[in-house]
Amino acid sequence: MNLKKAVALALATGMTLSLAACGGGDAKTSGTPAPAASGSGAATGTEITMWTYPIGKWGGTEAKVDEIIAAFNAEYPDIKVNVEFLDYTNGDTQVTSAITAGNTPDIIMEGPERLVSNWGAAGKMVDLSDLWTEEATADIAAVSESVVNACKSNDGTYYEYPLCMTTHCMAINKEVFEAADAMQYINDETRTWNSTEDFLKAIAAVKASGQVATPGIIYCGGQGGDQGTRALVNNLYGGTYTNADHTEYTANSAENVKALQTLSEQVKAGNLTADASFQAADELQAFANGTAAMTFCWNASNQAQYASQVSFTPYAVAFPTDQETPALCGGIWGFGIFDNGDEAKIEAAKTFIKFVCDDAEQGPESVRLSGFFPVRASQGDVYAGTEDEARMAEFQVMMPYLGDYYNVIGGWTEQRTNWFNMLQQIFVSGEDVQTAADNFVEASNAAIK
Repeated sequence: MNLKKAVALALATGMTLSLAACGGGDAKTSGTPAPAASGSGAATGTEITMWTYPIGKWGGTEAKVDEIIAAFNAEYPDIKVNVEFLDYTNGDTQVTSAITAGNTPDIIMEGPERLVSNWGAAGKMVDLSDLWTEEATADIAAVSESVVNACKSNDGTYYEYPLCMTTHCMAINKEVFEAADAMQYINDETRTWNSTEDFLKAIAAVKASGQVATPGIIYCGGQGGDQGTRALVNNLYGGTYTNADHTEYTANSAENVKALQTLSEQVKAGNLTADASFQAADELQAFANGTAAMTFCWNASNQAQYASQVSFTPYAVAFPTDQETPALCGGIWGFGIFDNGDEAKIEAAKTFIKFVCDDAEQGPESVRLSGFFPVRASQGDVYAGTEDEARMAEFQVMMPYLGDYYNVIGGWTEQRTNWFNMLQQIFVSGEDVQTAADNFVEASNAAIK
């Protein structure tokens, strides 16, 4: 059976397959004092600190986080949890300073790029393999093997215990596409394009309809939202961004070069626009304003953010591909523990993480606070019966399309700069596609430590 049809059938029969943002300012502190000790049996009388990046309402929403800590203390009254909220402007600097000074927090909430590839690889994190029981691993693997693999290092050491995830997709202006008779190129059940060729037909039809200034914008003014342009290029003809072992970049493969060449031709034909002054935020605003008929940087969080600005129906859809199914980029967020040498604090931290992620009642609440989707199949549809049920359902459909989580490769920071420079060279300066892609790979592979 064709996999697209299989996914549609699974969704139709009720099978549930479960599935960031930047801020500014200094870290904020919150915390709920623990009630008087009553012998919880887990690291009694221990005080721990958690730092969290802005993952949905986990970032800076003190009242909501305090509710979680209060629920934890109802079961474990002898563990006091203090919280500091980080942002993506200064957060990395604060963590680096804490590592240097030897006063890191006990728990930190973020993704594999930092927990596994950065601090874990540097020997700063606690091995969490004991949390990854057979039951927990099977539960998470039932949603995505990519999540399991992303949370461990190349030697199999787990440095992250995950809570939530999402897939990043694109979106179109449904009314514009309907007027251009371009909705025929999309499978409504699976939220996928019928083919790469049909995507190209669609943008040509939208351009010819004259309803918008441009069907879509390839933004290449910086690294913001670069997962969108990466996914667009990789999906068109089944290319990959890295090899399977995440040891080298592969953006100069024949498939990727063909994709870049195709997009370059579409820009020259006027069916797409390339803008060296735009990052994702600018492109998203153009989409919200109705200037562009599509965005390559969409997810559930963006839909909620722009809901009050749009006067049309943003229709979320996977990236076009000539493969059987798309391979979407994703985000995975969870918890790691810094190794501060205090076994009591480490055990208390593990107790808190297990409660937040795995407790039958608290786990789904913790996921909803993130605004994304659970990594555990057993948690099902955490938005069923809530005001967000309909909005989140269209993104849940695309959870099975999560591709390889290659973000854990080395040289990540350097390659992000190399990537948008390459896009500018190809789409703005008109440089040879193969040469630009080869230069990207050479520079990015050189940055891998």
